[in-house]
Amino acid sequence: MQLTGIHHLTAVSSSIRENFRFYTDVLGMRLVKRSVNQDDVSAYHLFYADAVGTPGTDLTFFDWDAPRERRGSRSITRTHLRVKGEDSLRYWEARLTELGVAHGAVEARGGRLTLPFEDREGQRLAFVDDGGRGDAPTPWERSAVPAEHQVRGLGPILMSVQRLEPTAALLTKGLGMRQTRDYQHPESPKHTVHVFEMGPGGAAAGAHAELHVAVQPDLPAVQPGAGGVHHVAFRSPDEQYDEWAERLNTLGIPNSGKVDRYWFRSLYLREPGGVLFEIATDGPGFSVDEDPATLGEKVVLAPFLEPQRDRILAGLKPID
Repeated sequence: MQLTGIHHLTAVSSSIRENFRFYTDVLGMRLVKRSVNQDDVSAYHLFYADAVGTPGTDLTFFDWDAPRERRGSRSITRTHLRVKGEDSLRYWEARLTELGVAHGAVEARGGRLTLPFEDREGQRLAFVDDGGRGDAPTPWERSAVPAEHQVRGLGPILMSVQRLEPTAALLTKGLGMRQTRDYQHPESPKHTVHVFEMGPGGAAAGAHAELHVAVQPDLPAVQPGAGGVHHVAFRSPDEQYDEWAERLNTLGIPNSGKVDRYWFRSLYLREPGGVLFEIATDGPGFSVDEDPATLGEKVVLAPFLEPQRDRILAGLKPID
């Protein structure tokens, strides 16, 4: 029983129209699901991914009217978007410059060439060369970005904690990850980043299956808000979902219990520092209720929300 990599990451936006334009027009990702937060139906939940919403390519946002995040530890601090090769990084460096997007330089970080940047709300992102590893995405033919330079998926995910030991114990003993290496934090050299790997390892290992944990005891705790991250989800094969639910309970790890999100099934838990994790299945997928050709073009609700459709839609504003 193994987690196989990053499934998706969910962040917070207080400017959902601008968010939609940035991730589709600037980053060239496809909006594959236009829905609402199932626990707060007043808020959009937008899913950006490859052309078909392949698990591991989803970057999603809740639409919350919230002040800007006050950065700190006990949080996810940077989301990496995988591309293939230095040529793609140079393409993105030029594109971000042309479009006026704040970014750093292409440089080696944690053993991989990386290009850090931020979206319009300060969401910390980076392009990273994944060496072609991980599931091959499906390019979106209507993207403004050439197929060879499109985002291939998510990972690694960088988070910050004040103490390593309790988090490491959960990751290794609870979630079956392997602690493999460490490196100096590129933005805070006095701090160390520890790498935890999922999946089978060996030739199959890669950026798509890594969680990077920075130990920063001198940082204050984050104050969540727009431009920050809500949670990260790890991939579970569909057939292992029940086993993961049983494992968490057997080990006494507090969790949400089984949650059916309709497009995938979930289990939620918090690591000891407070960062919210999710274990999510690969299926059934985003095409279970929409034609793949028209994904994301209309608001789609999980079946249990359909009786509230008129009320929900009345509370949503257009985004395009």
